[in-house]
Amino acid sequence: MIKVGFIGAGDIAYLHGEGVSQAQGAELTGIWNRTPAKAEEKARLFGCKVFQSPEELIEAVDVVYVLTNMETHHLYAKQAIEAGKHVLVEKPTAVTIDEIEDLKSAAEKHSVQVAPVHNYIYEPSVLRAKEMIESGKLGELVSLYVLYNIHHPEEVAARYPGVIRQILTHHAYCSLYLVGQPEMVSCMKSTINDGSVPQENIAMVTMKMKNQALSHLCASFASDDHAGDPWTFMIKLIGTKGATRYSYRDWVENPPAVVHSQTYSAYPYTIRETGKHFLESVVGRGEQPLSTLEDAITCMKMIEACEISVSESRHIEIV
Repeated sequence: MIKVGFIGAGDIAYLHGEGVSQAQGAELTGIWNRTPAKAEEKARLFGCKVFQSPEELIEAVDVVYVLTNMETHHLYAKQAIEAGKHVLVEKPTAVTIDEIEDLKSAAEKHSVQVAPVHNYIYEPSVLRAKEMIESGKLGELVSLYVLYNIHHPEEVAARYPGVIRQILTHHAYCSLYLVGQPEMVSCMKSTINDGSVPQENIAMVTMKMKNQALSHLCASFASDDHAGDPWTFMIKLIGTKGATRYSYRDWVENPPAVVHSQTYSAYPYTIRETGKHFLESVVGRGEQPLSTLEDAITCMKMIEACEISVSESRHIEIV
């Protein structure tokens, strides 16, 4: 039985807890959180132990999930790696490229598996799109669209670093997984709210990929899209011989979620499938994750290129 421990007990821990419970041969052993009450709440829900320190938790388990704020990902992931534990770390993997490279070096040194939570690529329809690309069924890729338009109230948006790091990180790894390396990035951002939150809540990116396809990425907390065939969250690929898409709108529950105006059922499945694959296939059978720390490094290069493009009003080459 693979013993799993969570460092961090925020809302995402609910979904990761469900993923562990559905994985064959794994159990959630315990949780640590800086606010004990949150850890106790999740521990009651999943029937596991509350640990008094991250060190105590790491010592007691085989796999550590790092579910804390971005700024502490490197700290806790590095502790777990150096203790010889496999690690699943939420996105963004770390604050800087240097931090991710440090985790990669440590993982190689200690012979453990470390994977970022690049959850959308574990969706069956995204996996099918990947197979269609690699088999040539779509022909030469022409364009990729990754579009996200889900309103977040200002008090929620204030908790995040802005949509470039919070949301475009998803777009970056989806682009990398499906289309491959980018060679040129151009980005613009804006803030459209009541004036209480300074960070951007809308950003748009155009990329030229190394295979010559063009990609358009949009991330917005500013508003919902409830038009016909709405672009709530969508991945769309167009090739010379065919096209395909993945959309949140194919699985919708009418009651509102905690933040969103409706409940988009697809998202929880992506988190569960990521955890199940990591525990069953990667840790259990020694396979490689679908997205690696090397991919996380490339994604961070894309995010930093977006930030430079915004600040300097120019196209940025990815090397």
